[in-house]
Amino acid sequence: MLNIILLGPPGAGKGTQAKRLVEERGMIQLSTGDMLREAKSSGSEMGRRVAEVMDRGALVTDEIVIGLIEERLAGSDGAGFIFDGFPRTLPQADALGQLLDRLGQKLDAVVEMQVDDAALVARITGRFTCGSCGEVYHDVTKPTKVRGVCDVCGSTDLKRRADDNEDALKQRLMEYYKKTSPLIGYYYAKGKLATVDGLAEMDEVSVAIRKVLDKP
Repeated sequence: MLNIILLGPPGAGKGTQAKRLVEERGMIQLSTGDMLREAKSSGSEMGRRVAEVMDRGALVTDEIVIGLIEERLAGSDGAGFIFDGFPRTLPQADALGQLLDRLGQKLDAVVEMQVDDAALVARITGRFTCGSCGEVYHDVTKPTKVRGVCDVCGSTDLKRRADDNEDALKQRLMEYYKKTSPLIGYYYAKGKLATVDGLAEMDEVSVAIRKVLDKP
C-alpha cells in the first residue's frame, strides 16, 4: 500500500496521472473538491457541516477537510491513496502528517510535476472537456476526431472552463507559487520529494511516476 501526494500547478496533469494510477494500481484518488461535493450530498454529520459552510459561500476549514480525509483513510480496505489538490499549505501538510501518524500510516512519496509557465499557459488555454464523460482534449495536441463530438462517448457537450484563459491562469499560478510551492522544500527536507517533467508526453510522465513509486 502506497500513499502519495501529487504536487504541481494548475494544469500540470495531476488529475490525469491520478486517474491512471487508480486504473493501474487500484489506488484511491482523494480530490478535495470531489470529497466536499460528496460530503455535501451525503446527509452525514460531516456532510451537514460542509453544506452549511458552502451554502454560506464561506471557505471550508482545514479542520473539516482533514476530518473528511480521516473518514476516507479509516474506511479504506488497504488500497493506497493519492492526495490530489491537498495539502496546499504548510499547515495543511503538518495536519496531514499528524493524521497519518495517528492512523499508523505513512506518506511514501511526493511527486512534483514540474512545468514551464509559458508552455503551461499554452497547454491550458487550448484545453476543453466532454461534459458527459469527462474526457480531456486540446485544440492542438489532442483535438476530437470529429469536430465538436467526443471521441469516447459521442456527446456534443464539449466545454471549456471559464478560468482556462491566460489572465485567470496567471492568477492561479501566482496563488500556487505563493501558497503551495513552499511544500516542495518542506517535503524535500523530509526526504519524500521526487520530481518529474510534467510537460512530457502523458505516457512518459506515467513511466517516470511509476519509477518513483517502484523504487526500493
